[in-house]
Formats: sequence, structure tokens, C-alpha cells
Amino acid sequence: MRILGEGQYEIADAHLAELNELDAALQSAADRGDEAAFAAGLRTLLAAVRARGTPLPDDAIVPSDLILPGEESTLREVRELLAGEGLIPG
Repeated sequence: MRILGEGQYEIADAHLAELNELDAALQSAADRGDEAAFAAGLRTLLAAVRARGTPLPDDAIVPSDLILPGEESTLREVRELLAGEGLIPG
């Protein structure tokens, strides 16, 4: 999983359900156009990725299955990424 502007994290499958719940809350905030809830939800999702994931070395070149926006991204910048199933499919 890549966080734009930050780096890549390896995430164990055991954490995907939790991350999907956070993604659903983020999707809901985006759907409502609630910028404050969106910003808080994005911070929470990214913090969970950082806490649960294992950072990959900067020199590791591997494809990312999922790409998350950076923490400073606005709702407008991210709306297109949230189309369909959200940031984390499933």
C-alpha cells in the first residue's frame, strides 16, 4: 500500500477488515461533502496504515496494489479516487 508523497507499507491481510471500515467512514464523509469529517477520516486511515503496516525501504521498487492520498489532500482532490469501492476495495 502506498501513501502518496510518503512511501510504501506492507499490510497483512489480517488488518484489511479494519482498514476497510475506516475507508467506508472516509467514503461516507466524502459522499456527504463533509470536509472536516473527511480530513479526520483520512488522518485516521493513514495513521492505521502506518501503525499496522511495515514500511518498505525507500530503495525497494515494488508495485503497490493500493494507493492512498497524502495526509494534506483535500476532499476535492480525492473525490475521483473514492469512486466505486473507495480507496480499499472489498
